[in-house]
Amino acid sequence: MTAAPRDPALQPEAVATVAPRRATLRGHLRIMRVDHWFKNVFVLPGVVIALAAQDSVDWGEFAWRLVVGMIAVCIVASSNYVLNEVLDAPYDIEHPVKRNRPVPMGLVNVRLAYAQWIALMLVGVGLGAVVSPWEALTLFGLWVAGCVYNIPPLRTKDVAYLDVVTEAVNNPIRMLVGWFIVAASPVPPLSLLVSYWMIGCYFMALKRFAEYRDMADARAGHVRYRRSFARYDDKRLLVSIVFYGSTAMLLFGAFTVRYRLELILAFPLIALIMAMYLNLAFEPGSPVEHPEKLYRERGLMVAVVACSVLMLVLLFVDVPWLADFFPRGFRLQ
Repeated sequence: MTAAPRDPALQPEAVATVAPRRATLRGHLRIMRVDHWFKNVFVLPGVVIALAAQDSVDWGEFAWRLVVGMIAVCIVASSNYVLNEVLDAPYDIEHPVKRNRPVPMGLVNVRLAYAQWIALMLVGVGLGAVVSPWEALTLFGLWVAGCVYNIPPLRTKDVAYLDVVTEAVNNPIRMLVGWFIVAASPVPPLSLLVSYWMIGCYFMALKRFAEYRDMADARAGHVRYRRSFARYDDKRLLVSIVFYGSTAMLLFGAFTVRYRLELILAFPLIALIMAMYLNLAFEPGSPVEHPEKLYRERGLMVAVVACSVLMLVLLFVDVPWLADFFPRGFRLQ
């Protein structure tokens, strides 16, 4: 997990050389990536599991907490996107599509963008505080994770494997955001949180794999675009993908057996979704490189919706006969 050699001409601070030729309001709105807010759907499993864990729910209070909490997480996510857009500009120039982002094109005033970054964080965390102190703290943790991922000297985005692990940590943080929308305490089971983290690593590593394959014909350019690619190759990425997927399912299985055995009936659909996602990663110009646009993949979306509905039902409907197939008291001698 060693970073590639540093080239001063391509460090994030070099963004200052990208002069704002015609900074526009639209440019500043675009770097908030409102179209990426779809990713905050990963908050909802935390909401649903917290609801399933409650003896009773005040639905009126829950409704406003859900609305405020979802707005808050979207705003904090936009704060992280603004930082990412600004610091990635020198690298995005090396990418055939991302070079058309607002900052490389000079459509953003960089100093104003930094103010925008802080302002969005303050608004988002402030809204989280309206829900609960724990919600605000979790949202601030989401923002800090974005800083660790993007800002030198840490900038884990440039370090192989750490780039995947530290970006995917947003998954369990989002689950906690959903949990604290419903419940003040305690936190969800650790097995569930780490499983959620690892499934995020699985999807993120597949994104890296698809990017690496698409830029294979421009080796120098793909390393300048993403420094972690200096330590990756097809084999290493695929091995890491198997590790993340296996760990995610092992821990989800542990959670299922201990807390909600009915969820085991959803495993075939979960496996199908993971296989379909892996298959998409091998396509040229893979949609896996742009997760915010995956809603266009009808087959995948049908599987995701079917699995989500099934898991939702299984969280609230008991299936007593499952205990006959998986006796809890059995021990190997």
